[in-house]
Amino acid sequence: MPKLLANVKRVLFRVIARTAIATYRSFPIFGYLRASIAILRKDDLILVIDRNDARGFSFPGGLAHPRETAEQAMRREVEEETGLKIEKSSFLFDYRSTADIPCVVSVFEVEASGNLAESWEGSPRWLSRAEIKPRLLPSQTEVLTRLFGLS
Repeated sequence: MPKLLANVKRVLFRVIARTAIATYRSFPIFGYLRASIAILRKDDLILVIDRNDARGFSFPGGLAHPRETAEQAMRREVEEETGLKIEKSSFLFDYRSTADIPCVVSVFEVEASGNLAESWEGSPRWLSRAEIKPRLLPSQTEVLTRLFGLS
């Protein structure tokens, strides 16, 4: 039964995520949304989420709630998507993207502790930059360009 419930959650996430993205891309009634992502490194590997909506990889993070700071959003999203607790964070930069939806993305370099756990949004994976690059969400390729010179 737990496996069935996990599969239902994955399908539900796929439907909700794809519907919300398509709708907001067509009707951005709130303008640019705010999002935050975290860059977690382990040696030469970077933590990404293999998304359950079949859109590829993303860095842990997501949209900010109203009145939530960029750092608060990043901390909440990292814990929700990976099970990890942020120990230390450093703001790196902001950028604008319209690749998925109109969004201002805040990027943080972080250190975290705990055990990785899957969520209904996807499965966390430690991968190399070369493995990440071909499947990274278009809205997040700016991060690879700025941090690692990959375009």
